[in-house]
Amino acid sequence: MSEERLQKLLARAGLASRRGSEKFLREGRVTVNGAVAALGDKADPARDAIKVDGRMLKLPAGNRYLLLNKPRGYLVTRSDPEGRPTVFDLLPAKTSRGLFPVGRLDFHSEGLLLLTDDGDLAQRIAHPRHGCTKLYKVRVRGRPDRASLDRLRKGILIDRRRTAPAKVRLLRGRANEDNAWLEVELGEGRSRQIREMFFRIGHPVKRLRRIGIGSLSDPRLPPGGVREVTPREVERLRQGGGPARHRSGGGRR
Repeated sequence: MSEERLQKLLARAGLASRRGSEKFLREGRVTVNGAVAALGDKADPARDAIKVDGRMLKLPAGNRYLLLNKPRGYLVTRSDPEGRPTVFDLLPAKTSRGLFPVGRLDFHSEGLLLLTDDGDLAQRIAHPRHGCTKLYKVRVRGRPDRASLDRLRKGILIDRRRTAPAKVRLLRGRANEDNAWLEVELGEGRSRQIREMFFRIGHPVKRLRRIGIGSLSDPRLPPGGVREVTPREVERLRQGGGPARHRSGGGRR
């Protein structure tokens, strides 16, 4: 193995988040080969004796990958000062140790969320330069016309920054005078981006569901359901590429 930052190793061992692990280091509770470690120090767990509060650090045998179908009404965070439910409340404590969510879904949004302890894969999925797009089903108030959708396809200003071009498709058979269902594919993931995009063209989002993360999709995973991501799926995510589309309904439940 190669050297890694200690806060990353502590997080992977499930002791705390990376930010919490930094606190361990600032408090002098971590040693490497008998010497007190500092924030920013690196170590190789294969050859270095890493201890926290005098106890040897134990790392999982390999990286873990879970796919969660996030329901509405959950925060994508480890804990919330206001006591609101988080996605980690849906997992057994032992299962979630060391895992962190890749990307965002806001409190009222739902759909697929990847949780892992693999920082390299997380970076590959989250950063636009790697080309891992995300696919969403979106219900909006009213029915956007072609000109409005073309604005989204070309990019729209949000906080004085133009969004990257998006793929937007009106779904046939899912529109009426009151609302429309659309499929949206994004290559970036700014905070509340889809909600802001449709708000600016006068069609606020009523429901938002992520149905694909790169090549990863699972229309049979129920809300609140979680499963292991297969090695083949992980390898396809590493290779990048566009979303895996499926024919699950976008609407009526």
